[in-house]
Amino acid sequence: MKINYSEIKSLVIIAIGMAIYCFSWAAFLIPSGIIGGGVSGIGALIYFASAKAIPVGYSYFIINAFLILIALKILGSKFGVKTVFAIIVGSVLLSVLPKLIPEPLVNEKFMAAIIGGALAGVGVGITISQGGSSGGTDIIAMIINKYKNISPGRIILYLDIFIIASSYIVFKDVPTIVYGYVVMSITAYAIDMVISGSKQSAQLFIISTEFEKIANEITGTMNRGVSVMDATGWYSKENKKILMVVVRKHEAPSIFKLVKQIDGNAFISMGSVMGVYGLGFEEIRG
Repeated sequence: MKINYSEIKSLVIIAIGMAIYCFSWAAFLIPSGIIGGGVSGIGALIYFASAKAIPVGYSYFIINAFLILIALKILGSKFGVKTVFAIIVGSVLLSVLPKLIPEPLVNEKFMAAIIGGALAGVGVGITISQGGSSGGTDIIAMIINKYKNISPGRIILYLDIFIIASSYIVFKDVPTIVYGYVVMSITAYAIDMVISGSKQSAQLFIISTEFEKIANEITGTMNRGVSVMDATGWYSKENKKILMVVVRKHEAPSIFKLVKQIDGNAFISMGSVMGVYGLGFEEIRG
């Protein structure tokens, strides 16, 4: 049986993302009595409402078990496998870590909200970037994002408002709601930053007398398309060829290395691209 190392790598990254997410709850939010959004927020509400008798991990797993059935039908089995894996990892860690960290790592509640929200967003963002989800409102956000170009972080932001407002029923305390909204906003922002960062692209213009060799290497080695454009150097009045290439930002250094090996005197211009849609990049959605 052939081992799919790409999928194994993806699962490892998802596990790391979920570990960061669960650590944020166990080390900052739960010990500080702060309710964030998502199923974890519902689990925290149940945890405090039951006088800490029902661990967050238990509620997290049971609620997500129902939501994942919907996701399997709409988003497919591949999504389901990664999300089930993420939910299992999250359920275990949310059941174990709060017992190991009974006190918040910072005494200031506002700092706990900021650090916890940022770490939670990074963890969820890493998980989503690998095609998985931490469950709950993330699943709904990914379903909507599958058909529309709407930021997952923004969707989660709106969906979590009601959950955090519900904390008033348990705590009878308005500041707790405010802290929850701080966590929610920072988490949503961090998710967008992580996801957009993993999808950033670069557009390169390459001018070289060895344009044919460079184009062949880029298409053959990196499996990226190349467009060739005619140009005239205004100073030299010579006809030239310009190669236009769009790649992921992390692939740009490989392009520079490849060009340097073929023509050390080549001219390269690189610019960041806000969004690239089509074959090899993001799917065009209506």
